[in-house]
Amino acid sequence: MKINSISLISVLTLLTGTASATAGVMADFYIGGMVGAGGQTIFTKDNDKTDSATLFGANVGIDIPLFRLEAEYNYLKSADLYTNAGMVNAMFKVPSTLIQPYFGVGAGMIFDGKHTPTTNIEYKIDSTAAYQAMLGATIDVLALPIKFDIEGHALYVPDIYEIPGTNTTPDMLQYNIRLKARFIF
Repeated sequence: MKINSISLISVLTLLTGTASATAGVMADFYIGGMVGAGGQTIFTKDNDKTDSATLFGANVGIDIPLFRLEAEYNYLKSADLYTNAGMVNAMFKVPSTLIQPYFGVGAGMIFDGKHTPTTNIEYKIDSTAAYQAMLGATIDVLALPIKFDIEGHALYVPDIYEIPGTNTTPDMLQYNIRLKARFIF
């Protein structure tokens, strides 16, 4: 049997094209950025305070057919509080085509922050646990290796700082709408 070079090149091209297409179906690695806006409430015994809030961040993760795992960093800011958050998230995807709904949870820590209420007393925010939940939809850009997420997000931080002399440790809830852009490798 005689195999010509054009047939061999055609078969190799098909095999390598099929292998790379299958790899993307099994797992996609990504890196991305996000921006969000919403509100933030600090809960104390007698005096809850709500402000507008923003966040900026970056994420890296793996996208598998039914779920997504990612690590993210966020810079959180409101009128009198700023802090950093490092989180690990798990998102569960609803099977769909171009627009794919998902919901998820995350856990991590906030660190290196300050709260300066209107009394001009500065409270240092040390590292403390944080938890989050999200509900969103992914929009897939077919011709490009980019995906966009539109997401409702809530971050809860118990005992975010201690008010000196009162033995009071308020909780924080930050809620926002985020837009994420993810570049797929």
